[in-house]
Amino acid sequence: MSALEFEILAKDAEGHARRGRITLPHGVVDTPVFMPVGTQATVKSLTPADLTDDIQASIILGNTYHLMLRPGADIVEKMGGLHKFMAWNHPILTDSGGFQVWSLGDLRKIEPDGVRFQSHIDGSKWFLGPKESMEIQRKLGSDIVMAFDECTPYPATYEEARSSMEMSMRWAADCREHLPVNDTQALFGIVQGGMYGDLRRESLHAITEMDFEGIAIGGLSVGEPKEEMLASLDALADHLPVNKPHYVMGVGTPDDLIEGIDRGIDMFDCVMPSRNARNGTLFTDDGKINIKNLKHQTDSTPIMEDCTCYTCRNFSRAYLRHLYMAKEILSSRLNTLHNLHYYCDLMQRARDAIEGDNWREFRDQFLQRYRNKQS
Repeated sequence: MSALEFEILAKDAEGHARRGRITLPHGVVDTPVFMPVGTQATVKSLTPADLTDDIQASIILGNTYHLMLRPGADIVEKMGGLHKFMAWNHPILTDSGGFQVWSLGDLRKIEPDGVRFQSHIDGSKWFLGPKESMEIQRKLGSDIVMAFDECTPYPATYEEARSSMEMSMRWAADCREHLPVNDTQALFGIVQGGMYGDLRRESLHAITEMDFEGIAIGGLSVGEPKEEMLASLDALADHLPVNKPHYVMGVGTPDDLIEGIDRGIDMFDCVMPSRNARNGTLFTDDGKINIKNLKHQTDSTPIMEDCTCYTCRNFSRAYLRHLYMAKEILSSRLNTLHNLHYYCDLMQRARDAIEGDNWREFRDQFLQRYRNKQS
C-alpha cells in the first residue's frame, strides 16, 4: 500500500491547470499548494502555530543536507522523528540533499555512487549517495522523500546535460530500490535534463517507468532566464502522468507559481518569501514592496488592504519600516508572516478559480496586475 493517495477534483477544461488532493500519513494537502521551507527543522522566525493558524500551511519542507550535519539524523530519529522533534503534526517533505551538495562547488567531488564533500560548518568529510539519502530520510520520518539527484548546472552543453541527467536516472533507480513502495513514506523521482526539452522528456519517461509516487522537476531557477524555465515546463506539460502529483522544485515568484499551475504543476516550494521578508521585501498582487523605501516612513496603510494575515490586520507600513530600520527581531517575524500567508492564500485563490471554472480569467488578471505594478 502506498503512503500517498492523489485525486483530481477539478480541471481547467482547455489547459493543464488542475485542483487536486494528496492524502499522506500526517494529513491532507489540497493542491495547487505552496510549501514553506523549514531548512533546519524550523521555518525561520515562525512557530508551528503560526504556520497552521495564520498562514494555513498544510505541508512544509525539511532539508536532508542540513539536518544530517546538525543535529544529525540519528538524533532526530531518537527524538521520535522530524514531526515530533519540531512539533509539527502535518505532512513534511524532505529534499534529498542533492541541490545543497551541488551548491558546495569546489568542496564536493562527484563519484559514480554519490558525492564526497566537506561540511560547510566545520570542514568535516562526508559521503552522500542514493542509499545514504534514503536512509537519512527514513530516519527523519518525512511523509514525502525526494530521490537523490544531481542538479544540472546552468549553462550546460547538451553533452553535459545528458551525462548529468543519465547519472541522476541511475541514482533514481537506486533510490527506488532502497525505498520501495510502503505505507509510511512516498518517494518522488526528479526530472533533470537542463534546458533541453528532449532530455527532459527522456528523463520523465525514465522516472515514470520506475513508478515513483510523484513526479518532481528539478534543475530550474538556477540562473536561467525565465523564458527558458517556462520553456522547460512547456516541454513536459503534455507528457506528465495525470494520475500523479507534479512538483517543481525551488520555484519561485508569485507569477512563476501561476505560470507553473497553468502548465500542470501541483506543488511548489521556495525560500524566496521568507528570505525576502528578512531583507525587507514584501509580496503583494501589485508586485514587490521594498519596506526600506523612505516613502513608507509615514504610510499608515497595511502591506495589502485586503490581506487577512496577522501583520496586515494590525500594523502599518510605517511601523514595519521602523522595525526593519531599527533591526528589530520582530521585523523578520511580521514580514515572514505576511509573505508566507500571501503565497499560501494565492494558492487558495488558484484552487478556487480552477474549481469555479474561471482559471484563465484569474490567471490573466493576476499576471497583468502583478507584472505591471511595482511599489
